[in-house]
Amino acid sequence: MDEIAIRAARDDEVTLLADMRWRWVIDRGDQPAVGRDAFVAAFVAWAREHSAAHHPLVMLHGDDVIGMAWLAVQPRVPSPLSTTRAVGDLQCVYVVPEYRSSGYGDRMIAAALDLARELQLEWVTVHSSERAVPAYERRGFGIPERLLQTKL
Repeated sequence: MDEIAIRAARDDEVTLLADMRWRWVIDRGDQPAVGRDAFVAAFVAWAREHSAAHHPLVMLHGDDVIGMAWLAVQPRVPSPLSTTRAVGDLQCVYVVPEYRSSGYGDRMIAAALDLARELQLEWVTVHSSERAVPAYERRGFGIPERLLQTKL
């Protein structure tokens, strides 16, 4: 795991992140609803429009981007205990297949949680694939008693 760095993604790297997201869907065997060029354009526009609330991180091996993670920040209603409250949702944690099963995903999760602490978030949620659940559990994720969800 030498020559690995994790940092905030730059605006000029958003297209690379779109390519990773595309690859993720293709690698799972899913059929995209739009063409690649349309998806990349929509992704880049979305990332720029949501840059205040969605913080992308990239993992680099040398100069190559080999992974990403997005921390979405959601403000919460103020409380008498704290008037500046926010929580996070860890999204799109992805490591290219050639680098999987070597601890890189764990490092991406750790970096996203470090960012969440830096932003003083109350908690972070994640919707994980079955394969990645153990990695999140190693970093302290679990099933809280009162967190409920409904599908719409």
